[in-house]
Amino acid sequence: MKPLLHTTSSLREEQVPGGGQTSFILRRGQILRLTDLDGEANVSMMMLNPHEKSERLNLPDTLKGQHTARLTAGHCFYSDMGRVLAGIVADTCGWHDPFGGVLNAQETAEKYGTGRYQELRNAFYRNGVDNLLVELGKWDLGLEDLLMVVNFFSKVTVEENGDFRFVRGHSQAGNYVELFAPMDVLIVLTALPHPQNPATEYAPRPVQLSWYQACDEQAATAALFTRDENQRAFTNTQRFTC
Repeated sequence: MKPLLHTTSSLREEQVPGGGQTSFILRRGQILRLTDLDGEANVSMMMLNPHEKSERLNLPDTLKGQHTARLTAGHCFYSDMGRVLAGIVADTCGWHDPFGGVLNAQETAEKYGTGRYQELRNAFYRNGVDNLLVELGKWDLGLEDLLMVVNFFSKVTVEENGDFRFVRGHSQAGNYVELFAPMDVLIVLTALPHPQNPATEYAPRPVQLSWYQACDEQAATAALFTRDENQRAFTNTQRFTC
């Protein structure tokens, strides 16, 4: 059994309802746990440097540098400046999708039908682009800053012919993933179905967010030294934070 890398009591907790969104700064030395409450959740997340917001998550470098097409424990999230914004230090799900992106309003209407506020009130059909833009606006960011997302709790495989295949039922209720922050990182996320989920009913699932303090930052960092490239990226991070 792996040692616990964070305190047993959370600093705070928050539930993001299905269809909801939020944003916050995950402070250096903290660990964020995302929990799939009901099963089959999907969390689309952006990451940026809150002190220099032109620096943000670079998924192509993240995947190339770690020779992977999926993300799980031991993987880091590289910025476009070659630093580690965050890393996965615990994961009961085992596979998170870096390819799927989010849907916009037109795509959501085409997939799920019309779900207007006028008829449905707070149950109206939300879309990933608008949800993320709402949160980005709170940090003086806009459409030009809407870039790549990681889709936590979703599994998408690549077939031999190059097609993507969404795996239904991948995440079960209670599954969680924990992100360690070696530097302050701005998190922007929304809880909406994965774009490639074939279900035609609009049924976004809630997620729980829990903040912890890392017991030993060096141990948390060491858990992410799974490749030489990660160690070099951590060196870049240390130069920035010192």
